[in-house]
Amino acid sequence: MMRAGDLALFAAEFFKRVWRRPFEMRELINQMDEVGTKSLLLTSVTGFSIGIVLAMQSRGTLIRFGAEAVLPNMLALSVFKEIGPVITSLVLAGRLGAGIGAEIGSMRVTEQIDALEVAALKPFHYLVITRVLACIIVFPVLTICTDTLAMIGGYLESVLSTDMDYRIFFNTAFETIRISDLVVDTMKTSIFGFIVAIVSCYMGYNVRGGTREVGQAAMHAVVVSALLIFIADVVVVRMSLLIFGDISG
Repeated sequence: MMRAGDLALFAAEFFKRVWRRPFEMRELINQMDEVGTKSLLLTSVTGFSIGIVLAMQSRGTLIRFGAEAVLPNMLALSVFKEIGPVITSLVLAGRLGAGIGAEIGSMRVTEQIDALEVAALKPFHYLVITRVLACIIVFPVLTICTDTLAMIGGYLESVLSTDMDYRIFFNTAFETIRISDLVVDTMKTSIFGFIVAIVSCYMGYNVRGGTREVGQAAMHAVVVSALLIFIADVVVVRMSLLIFGDISG
């Protein structure tokens, strides 16, 4: 409970300082490149394989109930509304959470952060705010790539299995998807990105001890980020249903 309170204070410090100078734009761009470009292959392969596997696993069940025609629609609902955003965020939590926690933790134990504070360079702005903003901005972009490749993977599986025309596949896929669904379910990954970055920065920033504690901080960053992503997903989905209603309504 004490660490949860400290984490909340750390997050509040982010919102307090994010509007203040220095803005560290060059470091922000570097972090966006680190988060986006270097994660793109991982999230793309994940999305493509998810689309193929979902189509293969669902086809048999739908055929049994005579509903194979709704496969594209079911695939789109699953990918855009839940699987794409959550899986992308969990994959990024595994890659970025450990990396950010270990990097900042190593800087703490080697006293590099103390040196930045002595030099009045505001390490919180340079290390924390840039990484959190980069994750908030880039997570939705990577999610769009993952969703798109998942639909392409599902379509390719359908072509190989039934020779389905691409116009029928994509018209069926998007006939019940609303713009509000796409916007809300994609933008919620900005919240997930904030969670991953702020937790990872907090774990690394507060490391005390040596290399063993750095490793533990990296591991805790991944575990806590994943748990908070699931909790935040429940809250966001519930709120979106209250605001926009069920898709069937």
